[in-house]
Amino acid sequence: MGPYVLLVATLAASVAFGLVYTRRNGRTHDVADPAAIADADLALLGVDLGPRATLVQFSSAFCAPCRATRRILTEVADLVDGVAYAEVDAESHLDAVRRFHVLRTPTVLVLDRDRRVVVRASGQPRKADVLAAVGRAVGVADAVGSTR
Repeated sequence: MGPYVLLVATLAASVAFGLVYTRRNGRTHDVADPAAIADADLALLGVDLGPRATLVQFSSAFCAPCRATRRILTEVADLVDGVAYAEVDAESHLDAVRRFHVLRTPTVLVLDRDRRVVVRASGQPRKADVLAAVGRAVGVADAVGSTR
């Protein structure tokens, strides 16, 4: 009976972990204390800021969700005026990965016009969540007036 209890406990722990992981995967969340990213950091990463907001994606070469995330973020940047998109190779920028607490790819940072990270997501976000995050970054009234 002992091995069965261990098997059931392991199975229950695995299911609980899977449920939590699935629930959090790709979800955007507001950053509690948004801090501005230095211009020097953005220049090192090769990020050109948009006049209203910037979507920064940390990716890696063999990341399948990174390709889908790239497509979503590009569509959002094309849809909303003044929003730029930049992709950063996580493997080539390990200092930035540590500085911005990137634990997995894709990780998306949404910057406002003042270079503050206001929203972030780990995993592949949904397009609706990215649009809402851009809305929070540029201000709801501002975002509604400039959607093409």
